Amino acid sequence: MLNVFVPKKRNITEYYEKYGVIFFKSDEGLLRVIPIDKGIFRVSFSEDGDFDRKQGEDYQSGGRNSYEITEDDEKYVIKTQLVSAFVDKATAAIEFYDRSGNRLMSEDKRCPREMEKITLYRTVGTDKAVVEEVETADGKKKKIKAADREECGNAYRTRTYFVFEEDEILLGFGQSERDEWNLRHTTYYGNQANRKIAIPFFISTNNYGVLLSTESPFLFSEKDGKAYIQTEADHYQDYFFIGGGNLFDVIKGFRKLSGRAAMLPAWCYGYIQSQERYESQKEILDIADEFRKREIGLDCMVQDWMSWEDNMWGQKSFDKKRFPDPKKMTDELHKKGIRLMLSIWPNMSSDTANNKEFKEKDLLLPGVDIYDAFSEEGRKLYWSQVKRDLYPMGIDAWWCDSSEPITPEWEHLIEPEDGDKYNEFKHDAEKIMPYEKSDAFGKYHARTIFEGQRECSLKKRVVNLTRSGWAGSQKYGTILWSGDISASWECLRRQIKAGLQMAVSGMPYWTMDTGAFFVKKGIQWYWDGKFEKGIDDAYKKLYVRWLEFAAFLPVFRAHGTDVRREPWAFGDENDAYYEAIKSTITERYKLLPYLYSIGAGASIEDGMIIRPLLFDFSEDRNVRDITDQFMLGPSLMVCPITSSEDTRRVYLPAGRAWFDYYTGDIYDGGQFIRYECSLDRIPVFVPEGSIIPVKEPGTCTDDMNGADITLRIYPGRDALFELYEDEGDGYGYEDGEYTITHIKWKDSEQKVSHHTTGDVRFRNGKLKVDLY
Repeated sequence: MLNVFVPKKRNITEYYEKYGVIFFKSDEGLLRVIPIDKGIFRVSFSEDGDFDRKQGEDYQSGGRNSYEITEDDEKYVIKTQLVSAFVDKATAAIEFYDRSGNRLMSEDKRCPREMEKITLYRTVGTDKAVVEEVETADGKKKKIKAADREECGNAYRTRTYFVFEEDEILLGFGQSERDEWNLRHTTYYGNQANRKIAIPFFISTNNYGVLLSTESPFLFSEKDGKAYIQTEADHYQDYFFIGGGNLFDVIKGFRKLSGRAAMLPAWCYGYIQSQERYESQKEILDIADEFRKREIGLDCMVQDWMSWEDNMWGQKSFDKKRFPDPKKMTDELHKKGIRLMLSIWPNMSSDTANNKEFKEKDLLLPGVDIYDAFSEEGRKLYWSQVKRDLYPMGIDAWWCDSSEPITPEWEHLIEPEDGDKYNEFKHDAEKIMPYEKSDAFGKYHARTIFEGQRECSLKKRVVNLTRSGWAGSQKYGTILWSGDISASWECLRRQIKAGLQMAVSGMPYWTMDTGAFFVKKGIQWYWDGKFEKGIDDAYKKLYVRWLEFAAFLPVFRAHGTDVRREPWAFGDENDAYYEAIKSTITERYKLLPYLYSIGAGASIEDGMIIRPLLFDFSEDRNVRDITDQFMLGPSLMVCPITSSEDTRRVYLPAGRAWFDYYTGDIYDGGQFIRYECSLDRIPVFVPEGSIIPVKEPGTCTDDMNGADITLRIYPGRDALFELYEDEGDGYGYEDGEYTITHIKWKDSEQKVSHHTTGDVRFRNGKLKVDLY
């Protein structure tokens, strides 16, 4: 008969403290618990007692919190100001409780954790590897079919098992391709893809969050009475528990650990015009002139891929035939108050000078043309090429496309199942990247740009529109977007969820291709637009409604292929669609003081720009499943139109009266209403007790500098707003070079008061009051 292998015992045999860290020893291994801050614990487990410092080194886990530890016959209790951790003596499972004694989260006492040792490999002898070139919508990409590998260490596949409350909702883990909202009773795969951004962080409506220190692919599963998170390659099992009084505090805790969000420049809150792609310097300047001629707001033009010479994919230089004088081009745009964003890629064709420079220094990932962003030397070389040939041209922002940097799901005509996508990503990624870091390439690539540009100058903030990210990407000036989506009303509806999932995953700046990237139907599964005729009335209606949603996002941009995306492509003067587009852009510019202030709050106060209603109205259980309305800052509830009908059902959360943003009409809260709206607007509501600063709109943010600010007061209760002003660019804000005007509305007295703190040099324009 076979001999049974008895598992090691989990019961705690010993505990000790060292430098503010508590260790619990069992036959199974060593459990480490670190009370980092009030409400934040780091929980780690190692079979051999070794906790490799490289894991989670990017997270701020220093600065120990005061705590007290007690024990009884069944458990140890580690008590902090906000949260207590109960460690079960029999199983070493941990439960977290708030200071009122309510259980927040529990590891499963039946089996709190499992680990399986794996061997790590690296590809060697790439000169003998079998490599094929795959044609995708992202261009030609190299793929290793077969190559020699050698062992390069060991890691663990880990599982942490949890028990959740019956009615709690879990959100996060980044942006999905699917339509997920509540992740309970699902399987969610945490791999990167063209339309997917994996972030190893989730939140719960029980007012806590969990951040994994992994940089490997991961998955969440809850079925058949078991719930767990699995990581594919870690040195030990490790997560951060973040408890808070509310969900805003949980996001603050995430940022405390992973990094404060960098501020975007003021111009980034204006309108950004893009399409796939502008062909020449002349075309870009002509488009810019047309915007100014038509007096339509514009702050940035985007040059998508192939600014380089033909067949020189990823080369960091301009094709002199199509772009004879790039510096002159940016100078002319700057005179008009318009910036230029340029697409750059992590892969460079093998016959480019850039590629050869990397190859000579052995700084390409094995067998492919992608640079090694995990290497400090690789990051410095990449930026040196940007600095040498692009940055001096006056480029204002970077579009770091394809930053996953592999998309095996796009090599298929038929869409693979989610599990197949996950396994293909793992399989392809481990051939070219360190497996234990393979999900986080986008973060390291963003670090390249951020650190490189800041070494050149602190007068221009880093702006990086990028397709992939990770926990910590927010500190590198990144704007994440939802990839190459396809045009349909269903996709528009799903984009709202996608943006909100990114917000609750701790990422403040998110946007999308307004109108979708693909408009028509192609042979590939992902080229799945529903508008074969291109810009007809049906697509115009979709585009306008999409743009109206996009105008209330942190970053407002249009982009796509198949059809043009300039406003006049949809009509001309007095045409209903054209006028709706123009008025939507104008309305965005009115809101710039409000948008810039809440954007500053996302950086300085670790706040949120957009978020689900359940953040602001947690006491109203009706909002928990509402996924097509959201808050933009504290004072705007946005309700996009997601069908061809000009009407929709809107829920007004309880406890407040609500003002129609456009008409001023007042509605009671706690009810559903049927709202009809014209083509030029979507339903937007303001809760009573709000202050919204606005300006007279200009054609760019530069034109609006120094203009007076009108404070729109929505009475009904007292209100506060912090109006933020600074130079609009540069990193002086890190040294306190900004002004905050603290505005207060006293409802009982019907009176506005304000006072200014900070660097008063930046207070500009007069404050006027408009009482609704």
